[in-house]
Amino acid sequence: MARKNPKLDKIYDVFDKHKVDIDRDSIWEVQGTPVVKHKDVERLGAAIGIKWTKPEILRAERDEAVILVMGEANGKTEWSIGEALISKENEVGGNYKVKGKMAAYPYAMAEKRAKDRVILKLADLHGDAYSSEEADDFNQDPGNNRSSDRRDDQRDERRPAANDDKAPAREASVTAEEGKKIVTFWVEKIAGIERTKQAMEIAADKGFIEDMKKLSSNGEAYVMGKLSDKSQELKRAAHAG
Repeated sequence: MARKNPKLDKIYDVFDKHKVDIDRDSIWEVQGTPVVKHKDVERLGAAIGIKWTKPEILRAERDEAVILVMGEANGKTEWSIGEALISKENEVGGNYKVKGKMAAYPYAMAEKRAKDRVILKLADLHGDAYSSEEADDFNQDPGNNRSSDRRDDQRDERRPAANDDKAPAREASVTAEEGKKIVTFWVEKIAGIERTKQAMEIAADKGFIEDMKKLSSNGEAYVMGKLSDKSQELKRAAHAG
C-alpha cells in the first residue's frame, strides 16, 4: 500500500487532542497539500478557546478587502492577514471568484481567511494544512484526492510531518530579479526590528502588502515566515526579561 501524506496523521492528532470530530470527507489534498473544510477549522478554533481582538481593516475597496486578525489561546498569540480581491467570471486576476449573480462579500472572506490562518497557527498546523477558504483552487472537486483513511495503520513507520509549507499556487507578477530585491529589502527590514509593535506596523504597511502581492506564493510565505519568527522571538525575549 502506498505511503500516505504524513501530514494527515498530524492533522487528525490535533483534532483528536481537542476532541473535535472530523470525517474523511472534510479533508482532501490539492497537489499534495492537505486542505480542511472551513467549518471544521472554525470548530477547531472554538475548541481551542481562542480569544479574538477586533479585526483591523488595512484596505477597504469596493472589490477588495485586506484585514489583520489577532487571536490568543493558552498564552500564545498569533496574527495573520486575510485578503480577498473579487474576480468575476472570464476576468483575470483576483483571488475570490464570484460566479454569475452570486453576491460577493470580500470583507467576510478576508476575515475568514485571516482567522483560519490564525487558528491553524495556534493549533500548530501552519504549513501542514490549509483551510478550504484559503484559495479558490482549494475547493474540493473531482480532481482533488479525498483522504481515504482515518489513520495510517503502520504507526511505527510514521515520520514527523515536514514543514515544507506549500502555499497556494500563484506566480510572481515581477521578474525574478525584482522579486529578489523585494524579498531582500523586507527581510533586512524585519531583521532590524526591535519591538513586537514594529512587526505589526510592517504587516499593516501598505507598501509591504503591495510588495507581497507581487511575489509568488512561496516568496510571500518566506517573508511572512521571517516576520512571524521575528515576532515570536521578540515576544519570548520580552517574557524572559
